[in-house]
Amino acid sequence: MMGHQSAQDQLFYSFRLEDHIPGDHLLRKLDLVLNFDRVRSVLSGHYSSTGRPSIDPELMLRILLIGYVYGIRSERQLCSEVHLNLAYRWFCRLGLEGAVPDHSTFSKNRYGRFRESDIYRVLFEDVVGQCCSAGLVSCEGFAVDGSLIGSDAGRTRRVESVDAIRGGETKTRAVREYLEALDAGNPVHRSDARYLSPTDPAAAWNVKEGRGKFGYFNNYLIDTDHAVIVDVEATPARLAQEIIATKAMLERVEETHHLRPERLAADKAYGTGPFLGWLSKRKIIPHIPVLDRQHQTDGLLSREAFTFDPDRNHYICPQNKILKHRTARMDSPIHIYRATAGDCKSCPIHQQCTRGTQRSLSVPFDESTRQEVMALQNTEAFQHSRRLRKKVEMLFAHMKQQFRFTRLKLRGLAGAAEEFLLVATVQNLRRLVRLRPPAIAELPCLSTT
Repeated sequence: MMGHQSAQDQLFYSFRLEDHIPGDHLLRKLDLVLNFDRVRSVLSGHYSSTGRPSIDPELMLRILLIGYVYGIRSERQLCSEVHLNLAYRWFCRLGLEGAVPDHSTFSKNRYGRFRESDIYRVLFEDVVGQCCSAGLVSCEGFAVDGSLIGSDAGRTRRVESVDAIRGGETKTRAVREYLEALDAGNPVHRSDARYLSPTDPAAAWNVKEGRGKFGYFNNYLIDTDHAVIVDVEATPARLAQEIIATKAMLERVEETHHLRPERLAADKAYGTGPFLGWLSKRKIIPHIPVLDRQHQTDGLLSREAFTFDPDRNHYICPQNKILKHRTARMDSPIHIYRATAGDCKSCPIHQQCTRGTQRSLSVPFDESTRQEVMALQNTEAFQHSRRLRKKVEMLFAHMKQQFRFTRLKLRGLAGAAEEFLLVATVQNLRRLVRLRPPAIAELPCLSTT
């Protein structure tokens, strides 16, 4: 006959949370590789030695990591999910009766001791160190790229000058931080931007994805062997900031983890002469397409039609006339070579060469480095690096599709940096447990019923 289930109230239950979390659950694997010893050591100096015990900072960090692992963007919803989900409770060491912190607790700590101690970077660097110890970072080749992430600022509400922001009656935390950085001369922040957001003025206006919006670039520096993210940098969404971020990441990862790549792969936006020269001085081979605009001649003869004489430091035109070295513009790193007005006036191909009275050539200071990098572009090693560079784009796709990380919930450059570090930490943790899974012997033999 048909069964009928009825609720039975019992006075005592035999229930062990450990028995209800499968042995192959992702959070179990993450728990085996997570280590908060250094986090506690760094944070200890930011807590008072007297007073009531605070909420465990490890608990808050574990809850935040769950949010990024499972794409839960709202902290209010995250706290609710942790309260209801047994696996989340187990991962956070809450048991069945532990109280979940209120969502406002995260904000209080985020703008206080968490930001003061730069704890998100400490946690990220610890995970990178574990990846290095596990042999997932080879240092043979790195790749770099940036992805646009929308800020928590509407595209329609915008102003065109800093004065409009300074004159506002109420100044939020993000506005105060921006104005303080601007007054301190921080080069990351610009007062001459086309548009500024009155809610998050540090975010830059960007039209990369069609309709303009305010946002930040999430810059990743990865090891191309196993696509481990070795460093992260947040910048306003301006192309000029990507190279600045790359320099900062390469210097920081060398100082922190003693990692210096043999070669660096990137797209054409990074192929400027000064940056290629910067890499060459550090013995890093640039596998980067050179940003070359010498072919944009508007129908006139390109620089390739002229022959350079290195002994005399001048160019020779197709009509065997000399373009002498005239000057070097220090405000823009280029050499100027110019023919005489008399030679150009009587030249039979004057109309094909210049629309002025005399032809001049602009040659970058780093022309020799540019030529060396151009010579690498047809090699198999260069093409191999170009293929491996797609791994960083795959990480961005994974971040946006699986983690639903397409828009920031925090405002300001510091808030963007914290979110980028947390999502990169989760991506590295998932890669670590997948490529170097914890030993089966370490996992308890559990019933999955």
